[in-house]
Parts: sequence; C-alpha cells; structure tokens
Amino acid sequence: MTKVQSKAAVEAVFAAVIAAAKSGGETSIPGFGKFKVKDMPEREARNPATGATIKVAAAKKLTFAPAKALKDALNG
Repeated sequence: MTKVQSKAAVEAVFAAVIAAAKSGGETSIPGFGKFKVKDMPEREARNPATGATIKVAAAKKLTFAPAKALKDALNG
C-alpha cells in the first residue's frame, strides 16, 4: 500500500467516525475501541482567575473506550 493509499484509508475511517458521531451513533473498530457520543448537561463552573461563577452550556462530547485487546497490548 502506498503512502497516498494509506492516507486515504485513514481519512475514510475518520470520516466514518465523524458521520456516526453527527448522527448520534457509535463506531466500533474491532481490536482498537469504540467511539460514541455522550450528552453533557448544562453546569455551573468557576473562573479560576476571578472566582466568578459562570454557566457552561450543554454540549455533546465524543468519548473513546479502548478494546480489551488494546488495553492488553499496552499493559502486557
């Protein structure tokens, strides 16, 4: 596989993860892990410089959970 073909393959994987995240789904890559969207509720936070309380708007967060094979490879 050439460098250009490798780059296209990796970009296709990233595009699939982004498309699934936008639709609220999850993407699983066997042996690597799972990407999924988590809804984060609105919350209050504190500005460390001034101490003022501010509201942080609700948002969506992309999370990653590594597969058992990946965790075993890192710790084995």
